[in-house]
Amino acid sequence: MATRVRRRRRKPHHPIWHKIAIPLGILFALILIAGGIAAAWALNIYNSAPPLSSLKPVQKGRSSAIYAADGSLIGFIRSENIRQPVPSKSLPQVLKDATVAIEDKNFYRHGALDYEGIARAAWKDALAGGKPVQGASTITQQLVRNLYIHNPQETLKRKLIEAHLAVELEDAHGKEWILTQYLNSAPYGTVEGQTAVGAEAAAQTYFSKPAKKLNLTEAALLAGLPQAPSEYNPFLDPKAALKRRNEVLAVMHEQDYISGDEYSTARTHGLGLDPGDKYQVIKDPFLFDLVQNELIDKYGINTVRKGGLKAYTTIDPSLQEKAEYAVENYCSVCYPEGGPAAGLASVDPETGAIVALAATEGEESESEFNYAWQAHRQPGSSFKAYVLTTAIKQGFDPASTYYDGTSPKTLEIPGGGTWTVNNAEPGGGTMDLESATWDSVNVIFAQLDLDVGPEAVTETAHEMGIESPLQSVPAEAIGGLAIGVTPLEMADGYATLANGGIHHDATAVSRVEFPDGKVDNFEKDSGERVLTPGQAYEVTRILEGVITQGTGAGYTYMGCSSEAGKTGTSEGLSDAWFVGYTPMFSTAVWVGHPQSREYTGFGGPTAGPIWRSYMESAQEGECPEFESPSSLPELEGYDTGHTSSSGYGGYEAEEEYESEEFEEEEGDEEESEGKEKAEDEPEPEVEDIPGPESNPPPPSGPGGGLSPG
Repeated sequence: MATRVRRRRRKPHHPIWHKIAIPLGILFALILIAGGIAAAWALNIYNSAPPLSSLKPVQKGRSSAIYAADGSLIGFIRSENIRQPVPSKSLPQVLKDATVAIEDKNFYRHGALDYEGIARAAWKDALAGGKPVQGASTITQQLVRNLYIHNPQETLKRKLIEAHLAVELEDAHGKEWILTQYLNSAPYGTVEGQTAVGAEAAAQTYFSKPAKKLNLTEAALLAGLPQAPSEYNPFLDPKAALKRRNEVLAVMHEQDYISGDEYSTARTHGLGLDPGDKYQVIKDPFLFDLVQNELIDKYGINTVRKGGLKAYTTIDPSLQEKAEYAVENYCSVCYPEGGPAAGLASVDPETGAIVALAATEGEESESEFNYAWQAHRQPGSSFKAYVLTTAIKQGFDPASTYYDGTSPKTLEIPGGGTWTVNNAEPGGGTMDLESATWDSVNVIFAQLDLDVGPEAVTETAHEMGIESPLQSVPAEAIGGLAIGVTPLEMADGYATLANGGIHHDATAVSRVEFPDGKVDNFEKDSGERVLTPGQAYEVTRILEGVITQGTGAGYTYMGCSSEAGKTGTSEGLSDAWFVGYTPMFSTAVWVGHPQSREYTGFGGPTAGPIWRSYMESAQEGECPEFESPSSLPELEGYDTGHTSSSGYGGYEAEEEYESEEFEEEEGDEEESEGKEKAEDEPEPEVEDIPGPESNPPPPSGPGGGLSPG
């Protein structure tokens, strides 16, 4: 037994490490297996990245701008991002150095990935208990994130895919290209709701200068922003921004980008901020809004706000100045603070280009309103040009088609109902359409409208350029529109006559340049023929008489043999118009009370002088002739239920009487040349005018809209 005990005591004991070797071995094996699995997973994710060529860059966009015809900047179109990419040569070396120093000091030595940086970052993260305390992304990786990763998340999967794309990007491009793209796409902070994306926008936002003019301290400030734009925003936290800037200066010194003296001097400087407003200031808000609206209609709001368009307006600065002078100095009834206002719109008939838009200043409540292209007002007799044009399209011969102009006259409306129309004076007689146009006789044009058809008049007006809605009711023939028309619409409509029957949509944009070099030239549009040359010529021939012997005589003639137009005065003499044209320009002038239907004046003496002043100055002594057509339309005197036999029947006596007191202009009751209007003459009454299917009162905007005659 003692022997067994001794043998038992002699049995060798295993060392303590033996007891933990197996568990450690198992653990190590598991780690190797897990590592292998993780490595396999990581490799699979890395290789799953799509080809860079198949990806579309995130649309950082670039700011679009509007320029005047002479190339001067009017303003930038507002967007949530401000971005103006610039070439490498426009980015100063000091900004490139500062960015590399603080973002990726080994940028020029490593490839797309900085493996040393990755190991260093991993070690520091491990020491911090796994908490990420240092990043390892290179500038190339950050560029990939900016350009190709939508809504980047802080996940390992995203970082692996990003790494693959970074390698591919660096294989395709050199370091200088990558750094330039990064500086054009990095975010530099948000100011007043707009984020400065790229160094150019940042330089203008913080220092009111282009990036190429940045000095050392300014470049260092910008270089420190992309890592935390909100935290280091100098407008929000100047102390944090200053500390960050000095940190950038320190690493620039450590990496020998700047000397010790430069560093010591620079770090004592203040931030030197000079807030810029380049992207906020708009020199001509009215014109800017017109161009912006036109661009949005054509290209869509996203393209306009983020597409980097350069849009050049058609407005001629010289003509604009002349238009503003005419409106300011030749509106005899205009005065500020509640008085009548005026608007002038002028169009190039050959292209539809808007060459001038001038208006008196609106009241405080209308500070962002332009009467030349936004004010819908009743056109009075100036709308009769579309009725006359429709008649000539249908073959009416204005010289041999006669109507009885006796006033008042009650007319039957198709579909039922009656319409009683008044001239400015009772009585009247038989006269042809030419004379009725010159004297603007309401009763005759009311009958003509019924003969040609209100729907046909609407079609003609829309084809020629009127965009406002029309109701195709007889009242529209003598100016009774539902919401009225703008001076710009009227100038565009008459431009169709000036251009021999070819209509161009009025445009405030001459051309648009895209970042890829594509150019859209608006003025090369061929237009649409809506009248034959002969039809347009016949209408023009008659409207020439309005200036030489009709309601515009004495107020509009500027010495050219080829000038035509039509006066217009709405009910109550509230809106005064003259719309006229030459082969060079089609111009509409409106004068009236912006927010009421108060008395303004007659179209000829009130709007005519403004038109004449502008047109004389704009044409600069040139008086080209309207082009004679190769053939004239076949016209004949019409005999309808409303027309009368040829010859005059007593109207001459009334006309002679009116020449002493009034010349009717669509009821525009305008003064005869050299005569004064009667001060005590009562305003004529206008009875209700039914629509084509019912008997409602006439459409009228605020306070009416029919001409008084």
